[in-house]
Amino acid sequence: MPATIHFATNRVLTGPADQLASYSEAVVAPSDPGEVNYGTAFVNDANLTADTIGAITSIQTTGKGQFSQSAIDDLSDPGRNLLIFIHGFDNSFENAITRAAFNQQWFAASGLKEAETTVVAFSWPSRGKLIALPFPSAAYRRDQTTAGQSGVHIMTFFANLQPIIDSARAKGNRVFLLTHSMGNWALQGAVESWFAHGNGDALLFDEVFLAAADEIHSSFDFLPDGRLSALDRLSGRISTYASDKDVVLDISQKINFAKRLGQDGPHDRSNTTRFPPEKYRTVMCGGFTDYKINLGSSHQYYRRSPGVRMDIANTMADNV
Repeated sequence: MPATIHFATNRVLTGPADQLASYSEAVVAPSDPGEVNYGTAFVNDANLTADTIGAITSIQTTGKGQFSQSAIDDLSDPGRNLLIFIHGFDNSFENAITRAAFNQQWFAASGLKEAETTVVAFSWPSRGKLIALPFPSAAYRRDQTTAGQSGVHIMTFFANLQPIIDSARAKGNRVFLLTHSMGNWALQGAVESWFAHGNGDALLFDEVFLAAADEIHSSFDFLPDGRLSALDRLSGRISTYASDKDVVLDISQKINFAKRLGQDGPHDRSNTTRFPPEKYRTVMCGGFTDYKINLGSSHQYYRRSPGVRMDIANTMADNV
């Protein structure tokens, strides 16, 4: 059955919004979040066994600045939990949307009803180019820049989601945020923008999953509201998934001259005063060997490893 993915993107459109080729690698002006494009994409079936993502078959109900009324209605009463997904480095628009659909199907395959989610994706303008030698990679640096420029756009995306989230939660649904890789660099910009624009504390997410976060490992130290330090004011709990076997983050550390959050979790994470267990958890994933590990998969363990996927699904079900 095709997957339905509601989305927002701050990619500049070069043509009609219902055409896949129109979603460029350029970022809309940070000063004009009203130019963020919203829509609904339909993705044909992914082949989970072959680990092959599907393809976008159509894009509908598009518009600028806000979800369509049909999307608002669908998301406000989804009949299942909501999952908001922000992709990482090396993802074209199509990659981002099909990966969102792929994740939806992976978690649904856990057999847990709570892991069967309605998905909303935010696609920032990654070029979809791999890291290249020698360091530093121009493609990596360019993506890191556009991820950082996306903070205010993701902040307004969250603001548009807030009444939808409130409605969905009032109907008994939980709400999750999953950010992968460099999507966490974009997320820290959104969290800073949220509070810099005068928005207060809000339970946007019951659980935030920071997967293989390509963000500095001291991000939570920038109190009171710098980088990710105020993310706990927007979420019930934060689960950081990290791995000392993540080759991509080893490369990122060399490029950035700074340890990454997804390598060993937050700086000083054993300090339970700063990181109370009821608000923060770190899942070390380097010991999972239930998938074929190579350069790419070592950074994608959150979906490639059945054990890690099951941990996320159990967290969605409030079993962890």
